Amino acid sequence: MQNLNAFKELISTPKKVVITTHFKPDADALGSSLGLARYLKKKGHTVDVITPSDYPKFIAWMDGNEDVINFENNKTRQKAIKLIAEADLIFCLDFSALSRINDMEAVVRNAPGVKVMIDHHLYPENFSQFSLHDTNASSTCELIYKLITELLGDKALMDIPTGECLYAGMMTDTGSFRHPSTTPAVHRMAAEIMEIGVNTNKIHRRIYDSTSFDRLKFLGYVLSEKLTVLPEFRVAYFVVTDEELKRFNSQTGDTEGIVNYGLQIENIVMSVIIVDRPEAIKMSFRSVEEFAVNEIASKYFSGGGHKNAAGGKTNGIGLQATLDKLLSILPEYKEALLSVPS
Repeated sequence: MQNLNAFKELISTPKKVVITTHFKPDADALGSSLGLARYLKKKGHTVDVITPSDYPKFIAWMDGNEDVINFENNKTRQKAIKLIAEADLIFCLDFSALSRINDMEAVVRNAPGVKVMIDHHLYPENFSQFSLHDTNASSTCELIYKLITELLGDKALMDIPTGECLYAGMMTDTGSFRHPSTTPAVHRMAAEIMEIGVNTNKIHRRIYDSTSFDRLKFLGYVLSEKLTVLPEFRVAYFVVTDEELKRFNSQTGDTEGIVNYGLQIENIVMSVIIVDRPEAIKMSFRSVEEFAVNEIASKYFSGGGHKNAAGGKTNGIGLQATLDKLLSILPEYKEALLSVPS
């Protein structure tokens, strides 16, 4: 972090703090937010976590979840706006552009409080006074762990609830520690969290083994009926309609992780899921080895992300046109797709 001494001085006395993260938070987004919130409360700060939207039930077990304010909730929106306007410090976690917080963007951008951005995504926007940004980090939770234990020297304040939050983000963003971003340092952090007394098996079960019956039926349907494989491009894709989401009573987070199943097919290099959402056609891209899906997401689908995991969207053209656009660009990447070692 640049200006680390100035940052230490800033947080050395109690402040009014708001922590926020990206729209539709995942385990890394919520885990980093709640883990940092618990640490800052121990240091004497008044802390509120405000999310731009709801998030999946399978991450709602984290310590502090009951106090999270959902900006989309009309009953608490004015409270959230007031807290942001009055905050001395606004931490922006797991996103690097204010557009990622949707309706909260203008409120946060115009707030007078000092902004701190902590993130591992590409192409950061210059909106913060302090930043801890590392695209080589496996997760934002890794960066929060590093901030607390190394940069601020407060490893003694790392307790079980904080460790649970941070482990959840590290585990999910590394694909259960199998993605290339899983460095020796990440394993050491995970080991240190286990040494605190965190039950990592319980965290894994809470996230991956707590699905609803509707979601399990939905997954079976998508895998059997909605998966298309294009062996000539080494690509697999899923297309999910709004009607299908409603048929299976789909909830926030129910499509998360489905895209990864495409990569389980032998010889597949890229997997894509296209989902019809009210706000836009949403896309998730996954790949293996050196094939970079963030280039496709940013160049053609108003998105971005990491080399092997990215997101995108289209507005106003519909589901079929989005699929047609994806299929039309595959010849451009055919050589690169075919050149990836099996």
